[in-house]
Amino acid sequence: MKTNIVNSSISLGLFIILGACSTKRDNLLSRNTHALSTKYNILYNGGIGLEKGVAGIEGNDKDNFWKRLPIEKMLFNEELEGVKKPINADFELAEKKATKAIQKHSMNIDGTERNFQTDEAYLLLGKSRYYDQRFIPALDAFNYILYKYPGSSTIYEAKIWREKTNMRLGNDALVVNNIKRLLGNRKLKKQILSDANALLSEAYLNLEEKDSAVAKLVLAEKFTTNNQQRARYHFILGQLYEELSSPEKAIESYESVITMNRKAERKYVIHAQAKKAQLFDFQKGDSVVFLKRFDKLLKDRENRPFLDVLNHQMGLFYDKQDKQKEALHYYNTSIKKAKADQYLVASNYRNIANMYFRKAKYPIAAKYYDSTLIKLNDKNREFIHITKVRKDLDDVILYEGIATRNDSIIKVFSMSKPERITYFENYITELKKEDEKKRILAEKELQIQKNIENNSKSITDGNAVSAQNTGLPKPRAAALPPSLGGINQNTAIFYFYNPTLVSFGKISFKNNWGNRSSNGNWRMGAATNGQFSATDATVNEIEEDVEEKNKKEIEVIAEYTTDFYLNQLPSDPKVKDSIYKERNVAYYQLGVIYKEKFKEYQLATTKLEQLLRQNPEEKLVLPTLYNLYKIYQITNSGKAAEVKNAILTQFPDSRYAQIISNSKLDSADKNSPENVYDEVYALYDDEKFDEVLEKTDVLINQFAGDEIVSKLEFLRANAIGKLRGLSAYKKAIQYVADNYPNTEEGKQSMVIVSTQIPAMENMNFNTAESNNWKILYKFSKTEDVKLKSIESKVKKFIASENIQKLVYHFENYKEKERFLVIQGAQSEEYAKNVSTLLKDNKEYKIEEPAIVLSNENYKIVQIKKNLEDYLASKKQ
Repeated sequence: MKTNIVNSSISLGLFIILGACSTKRDNLLSRNTHALSTKYNILYNGGIGLEKGVAGIEGNDKDNFWKRLPIEKMLFNEELEGVKKPINADFELAEKKATKAIQKHSMNIDGTERNFQTDEAYLLLGKSRYYDQRFIPALDAFNYILYKYPGSSTIYEAKIWREKTNMRLGNDALVVNNIKRLLGNRKLKKQILSDANALLSEAYLNLEEKDSAVAKLVLAEKFTTNNQQRARYHFILGQLYEELSSPEKAIESYESVITMNRKAERKYVIHAQAKKAQLFDFQKGDSVVFLKRFDKLLKDRENRPFLDVLNHQMGLFYDKQDKQKEALHYYNTSIKKAKADQYLVASNYRNIANMYFRKAKYPIAAKYYDSTLIKLNDKNREFIHITKVRKDLDDVILYEGIATRNDSIIKVFSMSKPERITYFENYITELKKEDEKKRILAEKELQIQKNIENNSKSITDGNAVSAQNTGLPKPRAAALPPSLGGINQNTAIFYFYNPTLVSFGKISFKNNWGNRSSNGNWRMGAATNGQFSATDATVNEIEEDVEEKNKKEIEVIAEYTTDFYLNQLPSDPKVKDSIYKERNVAYYQLGVIYKEKFKEYQLATTKLEQLLRQNPEEKLVLPTLYNLYKIYQITNSGKAAEVKNAILTQFPDSRYAQIISNSKLDSADKNSPENVYDEVYALYDDEKFDEVLEKTDVLINQFAGDEIVSKLEFLRANAIGKLRGLSAYKKAIQYVADNYPNTEEGKQSMVIVSTQIPAMENMNFNTAESNNWKILYKFSKTEDVKLKSIESKVKKFIASENIQKLVYHFENYKEKERFLVIQGAQSEEYAKNVSTLLKDNKEYKIEEPAIVLSNENYKIVQIKKNLEDYLASKKQ
């Protein structure tokens, strides 16, 4: 009986279990069994995978506080767009669990889902696909919830996630309409309201409707129950208020983040402090309070990860107050403390560069701009701007160097002889002081090196004795300081590895021996290689005498005498004149660069006014006055009127007088530099090179000081090359490279001089086979009658010749010579046959000698203008 009861119980239990496992039975047991298994097993593990994946995204997605933060913190990788397979293993796990829950535990009976956890599974499926950037499949999952589970407890959350996905797909207008409809429901919980308004705000931002975005983000911040979201929303609101030019509201938003203190992530608090500092009113604000607050922030141990940001802001504070020393200190500290924020480092370098630029220390500024560019993204708009500034600085550095050097030379050779001697004596005194400082420093370092050597030796010897007494192995020498650890002792104290000691040695040698060449017998002042045949004894006696003499009296050092410098001053009037001219051109170029490229009108005015006081060449006076006139129109209307009157009085017929007296005169004027250049270039295009040279001679003087001059010079150089050959072209193009190094034409000329001209110089005539041959007839440009006669005969021959379809044309050779060129012959033999036929056939009888050469050799003849050399080589 008992056995029957047990068997019956087992059967009943199995029946109940089987009934509960079935997804086809709609009963309480089945529904709850599948729901519990879905929720606490499959979805639980899938949820862990999703959370882990999201944490990874948020950890890797570093907020860029230099730009407006996105409302949703998610790293969006455009390269993954359109990928169909899962990329992230955590999201793949979440998707697999969600899929498993749907496949094994869905209870779709009579068109109705009986497992109330299935909608959660679809929500998990959609989220995992969304975060994995597979938005189309994610949208399918969210839409399925809305279609199949309209009464789901997650219906509003699913609607928000669907619109998030729509926004990622670029359907912002659709998002706005759908979320507005959703917000019409008054049964929404606070967090749902917050998420919906945040999403709507982001959609408005994508549509460039910032005012609407701000209004919705305020609501999102109001309803959120998450402090991290609240801090982020406050911070973004501050950024938006800045963009909308509402600094008071921006400061209020940043202050809200700061007030949250530890309720917000520290990064939001610190960057809110930084943003608030950027909005500080340096004219009316309380600097004492500002400094106290930031000093407290710098000392707070909790802020150590953000010392780069805080020091940068302190640098900005002092920079705006023009306290360069303090600003430089904080910028450099920020650079040292910076870790991952490359733009922060770039900003520090940029600000330091700007400081040096304002102080006219252009070489140093250029170096810091170089460092800035290394840290910036080359696709950034700021990168392009700084690249342009850096390129322009090359011009400034060049001309400032020329102006400074020539000014100093002019200053000295303009002095009287006693003044020069006094000037150089003062310089020598300072030079001796500097050399003495170096000598003392070198002696100290030498003594330190000796102490290290002695200590190391004594300790090593002591260790060796100790090792011998104890029978232990000899230990390593551990007495070297940490800076020398791991370095061979002999290497560490080697004399020539220490630049200070080497410097000391040079000074000491100079004091003892003066200037000596590196030849043999250097101890003897007059000795040179090959001049002595003295015996060893004689040499030794002389050396002893020299050494004895040096003990009593230090030999004179050339750099310590005034004659050394006086003898280097130019005395030739032509050299002096060239120094003046070079200095004046540099001043003019600097004035134009400061005016046009940097808009530094005060610097430009200073350079141009100084130029006029230096009695420049006449060709620089007018363009200098005109540029001053344009600057004064902006900075000083009274002076502008004075300069205008000077131009109209002194240069009434000039182009500049026409421009300033007629405000409507512009580039449409036929006499404008641009139009004149176009006319000359048209002549060059028509190969009228003689006319190009004639016109450019006049125009270069007419437009002296104008930017168009470098173009005219470059065009002229090319015309010279076409008429006079490679040698003349090389000189002309070198002139452009030397005199206009910072223009596009000058830089192009440098490339031609360094690469193209050497290649052309190496071109030689060759006898290699060719399939392109020419027949030349050379004429003077004045022999029009003879030329027309031969042309008619050639034309007649070509009309009857149909073997290789020859053609002819005219080409310039030299200034007074040109070629009639017959081309199209595919072999030398055929070309010679044609030339013989034209000479001997009674229908043509061309008596002018024909020259047959390959196309390759013809190019060399035209480049080098060396037809005579070619003909001579053919005779040989």
